[in-house]
Amino acid sequence: MNAYEAYMNELATQMRSELTGRDFQSLETPDDVINHMNNVAADDTTFVVINSTCGCAAGLARPAAVTVVEQNDKKPTHKVTVFAGQDKAATEEMRSYIQQIPSSPSYALFKGKELQHFIPREHIEGRDIQDICMDIKDAFDEHC
Repeated sequence: MNAYEAYMNELATQMRSELTGRDFQSLETPDDVINHMNNVAADDTTFVVINSTCGCAAGLARPAAVTVVEQNDKKPTHKVTVFAGQDKAATEEMRSYIQQIPSSPSYALFKGKELQHFIPREHIEGRDIQDICMDIKDAFDEHC
């Protein structure tokens, strides 16, 4: 592993822990994604955070996701994350379920294997964190 890869792995570990430290399951391989999606009940909801090393993930996406998951009355059954740019194959596998233009960071909410709601990067970047939280809350209130 070269110095750049080592640095990015260290950085990603810290960024990943912002979610895994709050009970998000990290799906790091395609098999992790497939196993999760194949083992959710039809009525279960899964909130997916496609994580990223960019500034909008650090300042907006991860904090908004954690805030709503911890504070909202209605919560998803499962909370998972894939890390774009780090767990590339796992991220591509998750995106195959989402079937939207690839975007990171982003959020997806599933019921069973069916996508119910998607929030792409352009609805995160440059917005007020409270507005992002309300978007996630509204999706949880409607689908969870």
